[in-house]
Amino acid sequence: MVVREGMLLGVIGVAIGAAAAFATTRVLNSFLYGIQPSDPGTLAGVSLLMILVAASASYWPARRATKVDPLVVLRWE
Repeated sequence: MVVREGMLLGVIGVAIGAAAAFATTRVLNSFLYGIQPSDPGTLAGVSLLMILVAASASYWPARRATKVDPLVVLRWE
């Protein structure tokens, strides 16, 4: 559940970022050297990197949460 919610946020963020990148291609064109702002390889690579970061950022807390005994948590509350 934790990983799914983290990945959902990651995918939504990548989608918003890609849409913003396409919307601002004229502004981005003046900052980039050697590539176009709508280069599919670059956008795919960066999107994949962001998805991997989101997966890693949500996996480690989920893994840690699975090691906690539910009875200990219920007694603590």
